[in-house]
Amino acid sequence: MTIRHITIDARDTLAIARFWSELTGAPIDAESDDEEALVESTPGLLFIAVPEAKTVKNRLHLDIQPPTGTRDEFVDKVVALGATIFQDHRKPDGTGWVTLRDPEGNEFCVERSAAEREPAAG
Repeated sequence: MTIRHITIDARDTLAIARFWSELTGAPIDAESDDEEALVESTPGLLFIAVPEAKTVKNRLHLDIQPPTGTRDEFVDKVVALGATIFQDHRKPDGTGWVTLRDPEGNEFCVERSAAEREPAAG
């Protein structure tokens, strides 16, 4: 089995695809439009146009590990792209995560980077 896409309802498919493209570094498919927009990550993030706004908590969300740097640096980058911090679960010892919302209110978490996890494992 292969999961090709994670499909997410969206009010503005292209705007939210641009946010996630910037976040992941993955391009937006050239055939994307106002009805559906695909960020070509693995798996792909497919945004489908719906008329209503998000109103309740996600039943599914992404946990993201920064590719480089630290969790906190990555959180700052994501906030600069338009996300908002929803719940901060960082602990004084450096563990924990941050739950954010993308510009349409979809929750996702940023965990510590692999480099930050190494010292804790040893």
